[in-house]
Amino acid sequence: MARTCRKHAALLLAGALLPALGVRADAIPDFSGLPVSLDAASSEIDAKTNALVFRNVVISQGGMRVQAEHAHATGLNFANSRWDFEGNVRIDAEQHGNLRSDQAVVEFKDNHIARATITGKPAEFEQKRANDQVARGHADEILYDVNDGTVKLTEDAWLSDGQNEISGPLLVYNIREQHIQAVAAPNAPVGSEQRVHISIAPHAAGTGKPEPAKPETPKAEAPKPDAAKPGPKPPAAAPESAPKS
Repeated sequence: MARTCRKHAALLLAGALLPALGVRADAIPDFSGLPVSLDAASSEIDAKTNALVFRNVVISQGGMRVQAEHAHATGLNFANSRWDFEGNVRIDAEQHGNLRSDQAVVEFKDNHIARATITGKPAEFEQKRANDQVARGHADEILYDVNDGTVKLTEDAWLSDGQNEISGPLLVYNIREQHIQAVAAPNAPVGSEQRVHISIAPHAAGTGKPEPAKPETPKAEAPKPDAAKPGPKPPAAAPESAPKS
C-alpha cells in the first residue's frame, strides 16, 4: 500500500506540481582551496574547555553563508567540527536558496560546510527559480545536505512552487534539479497527516499559468422579416386593346 502511494505521489508531482523546466543538474560545489571566513561582533574563549562563543557571527565560504545572533563551538577548527547557531539563523545555500530558523547545527568536514540541520516553529526554506517563481517550504526540521544538493523537510512538512502545494511527513527537495520526493507513513489511514496531500491549481495546456477566461463573442443574427410591412406589389397588367369592328 505504501509503495503504491509513493509511486502515485511521484507521478502526480512529476506531471503537475513542478513542470519540467529544462534545468541542468549542476555539479557539487567545489570548496577546494576556498578559505572559511569568520566575522563576529565579539567572541569569548574558555581556555579550560576550549569553548568558543560568538555574537552576531557570519561564517562564509564561496557562495555559502551562515549567520546568526550567537554561535557556539568547541574549537576554531573547520576540518571536522560542529557548530551550534541560535537566534535569527539564516543560511544562504546554492542555486539562490536560503534557509531560516531559530536554531541550526552546522557540520564542517574537510574544511567545508557539509550539512546544516535547522529547527524552528517553523524552519523555512526558499529558492528563487529560473522561471521567476519562488519555491517555498517549511517544517519543524530541515536538513540541508551540501553534497547531495537536497533539503529534507520532516514533521509538518509543506512545499509550494507558488501555485501548487504538497504536504506530508517527509518531503525531499533537490534544489539543483528542482525535483520533489514525497513519502507517506506506512499504513497511514485516509485523511491522516502521515499521508501525502497535494493541491494542484488549474493550468492552461502547455503553460504554467492558469488559463484566463475568454469573453464570449455574440453571434450576428440574420434579420427577421417584418410581418407588419407588406411586401412590394407586382406591376399592374396593361389593359388589352378592344377589337375593331
